[in-house]
Amino acid sequence: MTDRDVRLDFERPERLGFDEAILCARKSNAQLARIMDDLLDRGASALMTRLTADVAETFAEHHGRRLDYCRTSHTGFFNWTAPSRPELHPVAVVSAGTSDMPQAAEVIRTLTYFGVPTERFIDVGVAGLWRLLREVDRLKTFPVVIAIAGMDGALPSVLGGLVPGSIICVPTSTGYGASRGGETALNAALASCAPGLAVVNIDNGYGAACAAYRIVNMISQFQCQREYR
Repeated sequence: MTDRDVRLDFERPERLGFDEAILCARKSNAQLARIMDDLLDRGASALMTRLTADVAETFAEHHGRRLDYCRTSHTGFFNWTAPSRPELHPVAVVSAGTSDMPQAAEVIRTLTYFGVPTERFIDVGVAGLWRLLREVDRLKTFPVVIAIAGMDGALPSVLGGLVPGSIICVPTSTGYGASRGGETALNAALASCAPGLAVVNIDNGYGAACAAYRIVNMISQFQCQREYR
């Protein structure tokens, strides 16, 4: 392994306001160890995504004790200290079914890493529409709602006609047969009649959380600018 195998983007927080994440899938144990060593040398932290439990269990003890790992979301907080961002608006995380929990957990963990509070609305899919309808008044208070759904992917469209906030859709691979590994939910979100929906790739909870963070972070910055004028 050469120095060119790993080049971390330590300047990303200055440009974008958040750290580079480490996609662990398809990286060797040696590459992950090198990344963690580089982070420790810089006194930096990182969100590790698609990190399976069997890989995390192979980490050296000095790496493992600095890792906050979540099996549901397959994410790790490495060398992390919880940020204090009380000015950030909370984000609503809405999933159609409990089977979408791994993707919802990735969203929640990513936002937690950034210091964004979340409120969960789990298992409120349209097969039992009453479950969603009784939460609508609460959902209307959030500037950003992340809608997570597989199978027919109907949840984002329904939300898009009921709540005014920005809606970020996460189609999931939950389902079988004609669900086609999430392609049906993805196409449903892209073709939705509800105007103004934003859509990320299948199972991309991390990407949806980053989009939500960009929104709430800029809201807080604009509010601060107005207060100091």
